Amino acid sequence: MRFAVSILAISVILFLLGLKQRDEILLVAAALALGGLYLLERGWHRRRQGQGTAILLDGSNIMYWRDGVPRLDTVREVVDQLAAQGYRPGVVFDASAGHRLEGRYLHHPTLARALNLPPEQVMVVNKGEVADALLLRAGCDMSARIVTNDRYRDWAGQFPKVAEPGYLIGGRYRHGALERDLA
Repeated sequence: MRFAVSILAISVILFLLGLKQRDEILLVAAALALGGLYLLERGWHRRRQGQGTAILLDGSNIMYWRDGVPRLDTVREVVDQLAAQGYRPGVVFDASAGHRLEGRYLHHPTLARALNLPPEQVMVVNKGEVADALLLRAGCDMSARIVTNDRYRDWAGQFPKVAEPGYLIGGRYRHGALERDLA
């Protein structure tokens, strides 16, 4: 809408100024129009990034994928790859994740910043809550697949989707490279 108003305003100015200054104004108008198109495309691209297919990550599981040592970089790499493929990743952590990563509790905004995600796409469950149940409930509610190496066998009765092929997406590091079982 703003782009259209800008073009209309430039047209009116050109009409009012007459022939003498039109060449200079046209040059400025063309530059402004190209800049406006760039900003329009950039805004469209940002909106599209937030509209991908939702996929949930078991952050407390994924952080151990590389050599069994908890690393937030491992989760960030999975998030980045999924986002690059057009997914909208959401990450769920156990309350103890921060202690395992940095020796202290980490709130979701801190983890979200570290993962380059909006805070609403990262959740740290409250102490005493079971992250598995929350993650599986969210997956069902959102019709989202879950990236984890956990098979959730204890939860199969309550969440039968965990037994469906492809619902749970495993991963690992092999020869230093991230591999996921995403079809």
